[in-house]
Amino acid sequence: MSEIHVQAPGLLTTVQDLGREGFGPLGVSPSGAADAISLRIGNRLVGNAEGAAALEMTLLGGTFVFPQGAVFALTGSDFGATLDEAPVQLWASCVARPSQLLRVGPTRSGARCYLCVHGGIAVPLFLGGAATHLLSGLGGHEGRGLRKGDVLQIGPTNTPFRKRTLSPHARERLSPRKVLRVTPGPQHEWFSDAARRAFLSSTYCVTEESNRMGLRLEGPAISSASAGDTSTNDGNTGEMITEGVALGAVQITAAGLPIILFVEQQTTGGYAKLANVISADFHSLGQLRPRDEIRFEQIAWDTARSLLIEQEELLSSLDLILES
Repeated sequence: MSEIHVQAPGLLTTVQDLGREGFGPLGVSPSGAADAISLRIGNRLVGNAEGAAALEMTLLGGTFVFPQGAVFALTGSDFGATLDEAPVQLWASCVARPSQLLRVGPTRSGARCYLCVHGGIAVPLFLGGAATHLLSGLGGHEGRGLRKGDVLQIGPTNTPFRKRTLSPHARERLSPRKVLRVTPGPQHEWFSDAARRAFLSSTYCVTEESNRMGLRLEGPAISSASAGDTSTNDGNTGEMITEGVALGAVQITAAGLPIILFVEQQTTGGYAKLANVISADFHSLGQLRPRDEIRFEQIAWDTARSLLIEQEELLSSLDLILES
């Protein structure tokens, strides 16, 4: 079985797939790739199933050796990668000869880069998935980020190399957004009209405290009176009861600042949720870096569904991947 040897792990490199759905009632969030679209496309470029396990690198990539060689692809943000000092094309399948060195540097654009290899990363499954869940220390490679000296197994390979690239049209349409589209959250009506207008008209900055659990934002605060008003229709008031929360939910803290719940979110929460980022923009969340500035745009439910359908149709189209 082929291997990947980790010479340098980068800032945070983990094994991720598309996550493990259905365990929220047990308190286990899905985890998985922060930018699932990049993972899906990378796997298609190397001939894998879309959900095969790959390496997710954050802000600063790692250095890897392929002792037996490998077919790989880098997707997501541009980290200025080289293979034995030669530049590596992003969004394309490549061949590493035995013992060649892949060096993935610091980001030049977004937050995350994905290394997909033909055969996928072979790790023991936890609850049916390979994704690393950092908070619990489960899944992936020993439940943690990679370290120098780690050796990863590559799954069986059985197809010859074929040069594949992502079509320019698809790359343009799937590029990450800084204006995130949202639908009303469960407690949308608890906020005043002025608070909702302020949320949609303001620019927010992603803070250094952001991680795979949530993206913390700085900017104009939504007044605490609006965020904390939990009046019921009969006039009674009180603390909000903790309830289940969704990926992409925009919670408003007691300080009036938003937190966007992310792939390792807690499965329940007690903050009012003003909005929810639409599914078609989840991959954009995965490419946000500290100090990036974002805005929000509210759209209708039907529009959100249509955008997701359009995105999935593009991802399944025959002209998504070009072969040569």
